[in-house]
Amino acid sequence: MGSSTRYKESPSQTAGPYVHIGCTPNFVDVQGVYSADLGVGPNADFDGNLRGADMSGERITITGKIYDGAGGLVTDAMVETWQTDAQGQYPAADAAFSGWARQACDLTTGVFTFQTIKPGCIATSTDRQSPHVSIWIVARGINLGLHTRIYFADEDNSADPVLALIEPSRRQTLIASQQGGAYVFNVRLQGENETVFFDL
Repeated sequence: MGSSTRYKESPSQTAGPYVHIGCTPNFVDVQGVYSADLGVGPNADFDGNLRGADMSGERITITGKIYDGAGGLVTDAMVETWQTDAQGQYPAADAAFSGWARQACDLTTGVFTFQTIKPGCIATSTDRQSPHVSIWIVARGINLGLHTRIYFADEDNSADPVLALIEPSRRQTLIASQQGGAYVFNVRLQGENETVFFDL
């Protein structure tokens, strides 16, 4: 028999108000940490652009905002995404496509925007996952980064094995709608229509 000793979980810490300084320093005008050529354009940091000039696949824009439990905008968050290429491959088989991006939310409007391509289906020997983008969110007041997924309203998501594990009434919190030429995905951290987050 193993020991019955129980250990307490180590205390976690929030990202604090300095997440942008550490992860997207050019965004807050702290120069010389990351090269400005990591993204597209001057002082781009990791600017949310996954698209290369020669990248294959359907080019799309994903944009959204993050709201707290009271419905207020969270403007100091940072969002990271990772996804397959258009053929559903990890890591991206397309050398022109990074498969990963990071962006700080706009400090005034709270908007995050990613320029990418529509990911392909992930097919295994047992199932087929619908096209999706995985995201990770950190901000002041969030002890551990939050993981979730963005699915697309114009795809057939009925057979996705991950969505099938979620209560039907909550699945819509993971579906991005098409508005004005972009996919819009708003995150709600708590309260009514709280986004489904995954324990990874």
